[in-house]
Amino acid sequence: MNKPFQTPIVLLGARLLSPYIMLFGWYVIIHGHYSPGGGFQGGALLAASILLIRVAGGRRVAQLQIKEFATTPLAVVGVSIYFAAGLVAVAMGGYFLDYGMLPIPGMDPAWLRYTGILIIEVGIGLAVMAILVMIYDNMVRGEDYG
Repeated sequence: MNKPFQTPIVLLGARLLSPYIMLFGWYVIIHGHYSPGGGFQGGALLAASILLIRVAGGRRVAQLQIKEFATTPLAVVGVSIYFAAGLVAVAMGGYFLDYGMLPIPGMDPAWLRYTGILIIEVGIGLAVMAILVMIYDNMVRGEDYG
């Protein structure tokens, strides 16, 4: 983005479309364990909704959503959620990512596996979203006038 490209129509279209893309991304993450999709696809959709605003509005508008310094901690949180779910299962005497061994009291084993997969999908989605936004930010650093 060597020249600032900010038109009110493109920015308005991006701002109207971005929340629906983000909502669909969360839908894909949450329903990814029993329908097509999952953490990676949902994370890519979340990143697309953020990058749409970044491309349409430039750096000043982009910083209103997620600041550049916040993408690394978000990626770390996503990966930590994934590994924490696996390591908790190992600590409880099961295998890595054995969702049936998660210490959630009073839950049916089927719901326990459902919840464990959902935790994993959210962690993966967050990590993918943050890493894709981080890649874009690193690619355009120094090229944006906005």
